[in-house]
Amino acid sequence: MWISTKAQYGLRALAEIARQPGIAVPLKDIAERQDISQHYLEQIAANLRRAGFIRSVRGAHGGYQLSRSPNAINTWDVVVALEGSLAPVACIEDEHACNRNDSCATVGLWRRVDTAVRDVLGSTTLADLLREEDEMQLARLVQLETAPAL
Repeated sequence: MWISTKAQYGLRALAEIARQPGIAVPLKDIAERQDISQHYLEQIAANLRRAGFIRSVRGAHGGYQLSRSPNAINTWDVVVALEGSLAPVACIEDEHACNRNDSCATVGLWRRVDTAVRDVLGSTTLADLLREEDEMQLARLVQLETAPAL
C-alpha cells in the first residue's frame, strides 16, 4: 500500500481550510503555504468537492470552505476518496482475485494490516490532525524558549 501525494496534499489542504472557519480560502493561498503546485491542488480540490468535504465560494473573496465540521471528517474517508482502495493486496477486497485465498499463509497477515490501517485512519478526524499540529507547534515553541542562549 502506498499513500500518494494526492492524499497527503488533500489532507493538508483540508487542514488549511479548517484553520480558517467561515472564510473562503483561495487555493492559491493554500498552495503557497503548503508548498504544493496550484495546478495539482486544483485537481485535488475538485475531488474533495465531489466527495463532499469542501464547497466552493465564488466571487472576489472566493475560495473553499469545509462542508462539515472537522470533527465529522475522518481521514479514512478522505484518503479513500482520493486514492481508491487501500487494501494491501487484491484478495482483501476481492476474494476471487486469488484462488489460494483459503489456503494462503499470508492472507491473515494482510487482513491484519488492512484492519490496522482502517482503524487508524477511521478513528482519526481532521480535528485530531489540527490538535496534533497545535501540539507540535507548542512543543517547538517550548524547545525554543528553553534552549540555552549561545
